[in-house]
Amino acid sequence: MAPPSRPAAVLAWGSGEDGQLGMGDCDEKDSAHCVAALDPYAVSAVVAGSRNSLAICEDGRLFTWGWNQRGTLGHPPETKTESSPAPVEALARVKIVQAAIGGWHCLAVDDKGRAYAWGGNEYGQCGEEPERKEDGTRALRRDIPIPQRCALKLKVRQVAAGGTHSVVLTQEGHVWTWGQPWPPGDIKKISTPVRVQGLEQVSMIAVGAFHNLALSEDGILWAWGNNEYGQLGIGDTQPRSQPIRVEGLSDLSLVDIAAGGWHSAALTKEGECGLAENNDEKEAQDNSTWCCTAYWRREWDEK
Repeated sequence: MAPPSRPAAVLAWGSGEDGQLGMGDCDEKDSAHCVAALDPYAVSAVVAGSRNSLAICEDGRLFTWGWNQRGTLGHPPETKTESSPAPVEALARVKIVQAAIGGWHCLAVDDKGRAYAWGGNEYGQCGEEPERKEDGTRALRRDIPIPQRCALKLKVRQVAAGGTHSVVLTQEGHVWTWGQPWPPGDIKKISTPVRVQGLEQVSMIAVGAFHNLALSEDGILWAWGNNEYGQLGIGDTQPRSQPIRVEGLSDLSLVDIAAGGWHSAALTKEGECGLAENNDEKEAQDNSTWCCTAYWRREWDEK
């Protein structure tokens, strides 16, 4: 007879200066601790940002905690930080199935394919059209503390948030983006979703600070955006404004992809993890390539 399953527990560790560990204080933890405030809930997914965190429950409820100076927790800031998880009341009537944290904005998608955005918006990353002023000019709202619909014409499957831009994958397998996809000052900000050309039948996306990844259904990995540290994995450090195929992984069967701020990773069906990184000890022409290491997993087991 199989042993009874144990309820899932949310664990956190590391820097807690903004309350992002969710333990009621702003202390750092050098080992994993349970986020006790979430114990009564059936949490199905968690997302960690640099200064805030969120959790999605099986019933679709969304909890947030951490830094809230820009409305990143989904409600107007009463204090700069909040160290205990709290539900996002503005999304209480929808079932959230996936979410993402960017530089200082957040995205979420519900079970109907509707996308939501909140937090910082000075680069149009929340997808809101600029407001018209009395003098006829138009300006973006700096902060959007209450979650609101974005990408209204799209039926969304997955959301991903970069430093100052947003990317969504639609149920048709197309990729759309808006905001400021390059380091500030490099390109005009866009608040209206624009389709990324050249990508069809995409199965998943991942977004770093200013670079993007897309995995197609046929297993091809595409990358574009900033490439200062070789995070695109294409053998050089030149940026790409359009998706380019990552040839270094073409012989592997990829099942998952991920993007950190300035690096990328991919998981193969065989359990290998490939990393796109810039090794300063090598010559420039050897940088920005993919290397494979053993994928490891640790199961938490209470004795």
